[in-house]
Amino acid sequence: MNIIAWLLLGLLAGAIAKAIYPGHQGGGILATIVLGVIGAFVGGSLYALLTTGTLQLAASGLSIPGLIVAVLGAMVAIFIWGLMTRSSSV
Repeated sequence: MNIIAWLLLGLLAGAIAKAIYPGHQGGGILATIVLGVIGAFVGGSLYALLTTGTLQLAASGLSIPGLIVAVLGAMVAIFIWGLMTRSSSV
């Protein structure tokens, strides 16, 4: 998949994931694109793990099912990022 398709998928998946996920996620359009591209890899890898039983680095393509997998992966990435950046106040 070429770079423009990656950026388009990243922008769509990141924007949809940020709209669906509860709470406020900071970052501008670049952070949204990066989140979506990471989500495409996370979602594609999880999909490959569930369907084939092997863990492999895979990314979803620019299609409706690929977008759904990328959005789900981006939501997982938002959750993990929230766990990593959460400040623990005692």
